[in-house]
Amino acid sequence: MDKYIFDESNGLWYELIDDYYFPCLTAPAEAEQAVGIWGQRHRRYLKEYRLALYDALLLSGKLNSYLTEVDRQAREMFFQLVEQMAERESVTEQLKAENQIEWVRRMNSIRVRTEEIIDTELIYH
Repeated sequence: MDKYIFDESNGLWYELIDDYYFPCLTAPAEAEQAVGIWGQRHRRYLKEYRLALYDALLLSGKLNSYLTEVDRQAREMFFQLVEQMAERESVTEQLKAENQIEWVRRMNSIRVRTEEIIDTELIYH
């Protein structure tokens, strides 16, 4: 038996493994892009709770670009929300100069609340 055969009816190559021929299939190549922390969180969520969507994106070759876009949106949202909340709560450079510990405490609080909003609205949605 030949190791590889070509089926003209469907245009696929098949490889002999043990006693069976399996189609030689590969996922489309996708440009490598760095996926940040938000994209990695969303990937874990998809793998655990939305496996069909994860598999569809993976097999179509769009997973990496999708996660990169989610990461970009989350970063933009994070910086925008931190800036808005800091302005609304009067966390300014003047406070930073006068009382650094209070400024750090308030900024950490804003950061944590912002992360919770992004997780709820974008990452685990």
